[in-house]
Amino acid sequence: MRQINFGLIFGFGLITVFFTLENTAPTTVHVLPGMNYTLPLAGLLLLVSGVGAVSAWFFAAWTGMLNNVERITQASEFEAQQVRIQELETDLNRYRSTVQTQLGLLPATTVSSSSSEGADNSSDAA
Repeated sequence: MRQINFGLIFGFGLITVFFTLENTAPTTVHVLPGMNYTLPLAGLLLLVSGVGAVSAWFFAAWTGMLNNVERITQASEFEAQQVRIQELETDLNRYRSTVQTQLGLLPATTVSSSSSEGADNSSDAA
């Protein structure tokens, strides 16, 4: 991969040198009313490409910083959610044990008493 990167950089550098040698005609740039600059075309293009490269670098750095801030925020939210889940699981286990204790204190009901009442009612109807 390093060889490919070196080849690309070398190729672009060589193309830039040839372009600079061929385009030395002066060009006037009107920045603001009353502000005129005369530069060679190749110099102007190199200057503009440099400004564009620096702008792209600043944009990439800014975007990376925003992504890091967002990732840190999401990590802290995730940790808060994990703590809340642990609290809810503890509460659930405590409620389960309370319900189990209360169910053990209830008197036992018999199912046979309700079925015998139904049999008595059917004999009365006959």
